[in-house]
Amino acid sequence: IYWYPLLIETSLVLGAIGLCGTIATTALPTWKISAFIGANIIVMEELWEGLWMNCYRQANINMQCKVYDSLLILPPELQAARGLMCVSIVLVVISLVLTGCGSQKNSCLGDNLKSKNIILALGGSVFLLSFLTTLIPVSWVAHTVISNFYNPTLLDAQKREIGQALFIGWATSGVLLITGIIVLFRFSKRRRKEEQLYNETYYMVERDEQKGHSVDLSRTQSSFQKHQEYV
Repeated sequence: IYWYPLLIETSLVLGAIGLCGTIATTALPTWKISAFIGANIIVMEELWEGLWMNCYRQANINMQCKVYDSLLILPPELQAARGLMCVSIVLVVISLVLTGCGSQKNSCLGDNLKSKNIILALGGSVFLLSFLTTLIPVSWVAHTVISNFYNPTLLDAQKREIGQALFIGWATSGVLLITGIIVLFRFSKRRRKEEQLYNETYYMVERDEQKGHSVDLSRTQSSFQKHQEYV
């Protein structure tokens, strides 16, 4: 089908979008935001908590951010999220490079279709792995925020709500999942084409060998018949 070659270009565009989304999710300080409930009605100040810093915003005018002094002061879910999101960025970059090298228009592997198919399969698999390393920390932090929100032992000032960074992370993980599926779908089509070409080549060689063998037999029989006639 004519649109099959466009799948690689589409996956590269989606992969670039996923890379931007992963970087934005990692950098934004809005993983957790203040919850204005109960006695906590001071809406002039808002607290943001991210992977690298926390920020105080006052009346949409002034905002001050402070980088965390130590990784150990973070709760476990943010510590794990920081590491997994950095891994996600690296995996997306690797998958983009692999997918680009596996494209038929790329000349890095020449006309070696088999090697390009292997590289393409690796690129799609790494995209799916980056989907998991993005979805897991985002969902873990969201689960912690929701659990603490409904925890009656916590003060209202200690409760947080889900921030915008988590929604961007969920959308990014969806893009990475779709990208991996597209790349592996294209790999399956090219793999089928490779097997078809291999089978056709094998049958052609086998047919040529059979023809050559039959010609040799006919020549041998004719020589033997001439010898009998001579005798």
